Amino acid sequence: MQPLPIPCPAELIPDATSVDDFNAAYWQAKQQHAVFVAVERQGPRWTAKADALTAPQHSIDSLAYDAVREAVIHLIRSRQIRPDSSAGPVYFVLHDVDSEPRARELAAALHAALYGDLELLARAVPPTP
Repeated sequence: MQPLPIPCPAELIPDATSVDDFNAAYWQAKQQHAVFVAVERQGPRWTAKADALTAPQHSIDSLAYDAVREAVIHLIRSRQIRPDSSAGPVYFVLHDVDSEPRARELAAALHAALYGDLELLARAVPPTP
């Protein structure tokens, strides 16, 4: 597996549906000291994941964390993801996304946000007025 760019664009987000693919993607993130990011198929729906434990030297600033938390709350309230989804502070998971492209979009936006680039997150999950 090739090292992923940081932040990782949607089309390169690993599909970690199988245990082997999950382990390979997680191992690669640890080797890169990068925030893990992946999508997983769960039945007909998808999950987007990010985990900062693979990047022990990386810190998530409060502005980025607040933006991610607000986006997750918005997605839950608009029923785009399940209420048991997690907004961190270290592990982020968005359950029950309706399609692979949307899961990839959300995973890429989450990954970019965790590295301080909030633009993709603002486009993927526009703030509520």
